[in-house]
Amino acid sequence: MEIKPVHKASCHCGAVVLELTMPNGLEDPRRCTCSMCRKRGAIAASVLLENLRIVQGEENLTLYQFNTMTAKHYFCKTCGIYTHHQRRSNPHQFAINVACLEGVNPYELEPVKIVDGIAHPSDK
Repeated sequence: MEIKPVHKASCHCGAVVLELTMPNGLEDPRRCTCSMCRKRGAIAASVLLENLRIVQGEENLTLYQFNTMTAKHYFCKTCGIYTHHQRRSNPHQFAINVACLEGVNPYELEPVKIVDGIAHPSDK
């Protein structure tokens, strides 16, 4: 599996296409225990806000927020796939859905660390 310094990602139907600048490869791949992450089951990795560019389909993204309304979770309106979110714990970063990366099989990353999103640092 090759992670390119500039990598494309897309939702299932292809309506949303992202370009990610990842000079250090996958940074901080993880699963989270918060209610949202548990239900979607995605492996997330981090990129700086300026390192994510929506190439196609911005109008096809829908936003979901809950609890503190801080994190911004984006999904394709057509196929429902979670593509990325602006992080609550670090609002200067997006977390990207590793499974959306072209040519990447997230199962090859196992085991992936699990972070405690239930006891979120912002809640202390």
